[in-house]
Amino acid sequence: MTLFSKIVKGEIPSYKCAENEEFYAFLDIAPLAQGHTLVVPKREVDYFFDLTDEELARMIVFAKRVAAAIRQAFPCRKVGMAVLGLEVNHAHIHLVPLQSEGDMDFRKDKLQLSAETMQETAAAILAAFEG
Repeated sequence: MTLFSKIVKGEIPSYKCAENEEFYAFLDIAPLAQGHTLVVPKREVDYFFDLTDEELARMIVFAKRVAAAIRQAFPCRKVGMAVLGLEVNHAHIHLVPLQSEGDMDFRKDKLQLSAETMQETAAAILAAFEG
C-alpha cells in the first residue's frame, strides 16, 4: 500500500481540500506555494498514464474544480499543473498557485508552514470547492 493510499484511507493524517467517490485532494506537506495541492485517485495506480482513459478524464475534471477552488481561496494569476510521479508510486497531480512560471520550479526550497496555516489553507480550499 502506498503512502497516498494510506492518506486516502485516513491511516495517515492529511489536510483535505476536496474529495469525491473516486479522487482525493490534499495539501502537499512540502509546498512550493501556499495552496499547493495534490490530487490522487483513490484506486492505487502507480503510473499516471496507466489510468484508464475514462479515469484520466474524470481526474482532470476533478482537478479543474480543485484548481478553481485554489484560485478562489488564494488569488493568483493561474494554477499550474504538473504530473511527475517519481517520489511516490501513486499517480498524482500537483496543483500550484502561480504568480510567475518560476513558482513551479520543484528544485527551489519548499515552504515551511505551521500546522495552523496548513489547516486554514485546506479549510479555505475545501470551502471554495464545496461552495
